Amino acid sequence: MKLKSLMLGAAAAAAATTAQAADLPVAPEPVDYVRVCDAYGARFYYIPGTETCLRVGGRVRTQVIVNNTLDNGAWGNRDSDGYSWLSRGYLYLDARTATEFGTLRAYVSMYGNSINGDASGFVMDNAYIQWGGLTAGRLTSNFDIFTGQAFIGVVGRDWSDTTLNQIAYTAAFGNGFSATIALEDRSSRESGSYGGTRMPDIVAALGVSQGWGSAQLSGALHQVYPDRANAHQTGATNNGADDSFGWAIGGGVAVNIPMASPGSNIFFQGFYADGALSYMGNQAGVFDANGSGDNSTGWSLSAGAFIQATSTIGLALDGSYSDIDAASGINDVTRWAIDGSVQWEPVSGFLLGADVGYANEDIDTVGDQDELLFGVRLQRTF
Repeated sequence: MKLKSLMLGAAAAAAATTAQAADLPVAPEPVDYVRVCDAYGARFYYIPGTETCLRVGGRVRTQVIVNNTLDNGAWGNRDSDGYSWLSRGYLYLDARTATEFGTLRAYVSMYGNSINGDASGFVMDNAYIQWGGLTAGRLTSNFDIFTGQAFIGVVGRDWSDTTLNQIAYTAAFGNGFSATIALEDRSSRESGSYGGTRMPDIVAALGVSQGWGSAQLSGALHQVYPDRANAHQTGATNNGADDSFGWAIGGGVAVNIPMASPGSNIFFQGFYADGALSYMGNQAGVFDANGSGDNSTGWSLSAGAFIQATSTIGLALDGSYSDIDAASGINDVTRWAIDGSVQWEPVSGFLLGADVGYANEDIDTVGDQDELLFGVRLQRTF
């Protein structure tokens, strides 16, 4: 009897314990919602449910530039702004997927500005697709080589630095050598009174990038297409006798100088243009042609250096000289500019710097015009 009672009690206790355990919450198994993707470098993650890797980044920049302080500049005109205070926010998205034809990449960068209290909407900076050697969208021209060392660049220097719509194919030959052929939007290369778009610019480039540095040769073919009001041919409506082709060539080399310090380098480049002055810089805005078939020609030389003075301090200096022999009826222009900066990176991705630049422009029938500008910038990239 005692044994039977003991067994019944044990069974009851077991049943009660089981019931209580069933009532307890069960911890879910951990789920790896975001996986690290290390195929394309740091900070990439798989988009959940896909095999596409995404990197999200951004940048915040604020700067003040003291505009031309000379007598004929902004400070000599009561109605001109003596300084320009800019705050800008960037957003970067980089998505990549491995395919049997190579990496399929989509890249977007955009930014919004507030300048002297006037806020603007977001601007599309870059937006392009890459698949193997094919690139299509908005990004830096394939003609461009080096676009400066200075932290801010408060004065314009005479070289090509243009972002535009394009479609391009790049063939990699190994050992750092490559060749590119591209069709690029003519609209971004027009200096003067152009008619409607008819054909894009044709751009080609040969490049090499190795441990010592990099070098590039560039060429471009550009349609010079005056609008109806400026075409010499009376009543011109479509392609006429005064339409012509401009062209440009350029070359540059950048050399690393680790003997000075790691990260230090110097560059040299030169350009020549006939009826396509955007490709040699043309900070003066001289027209490509006079509308009667006579093209403007010009050349520019430029150089720059960046010295990593310490692990956190960088020094930069840029300079350029240009000479434009304008078409008849348009003023010739010579121009030179120099810009230098110092930058400090106390924390990785956080830069503080100061910049000063001077430029001189000599315009026929007008004379010399000088610029002296200063700037400071704080920038955080993440």
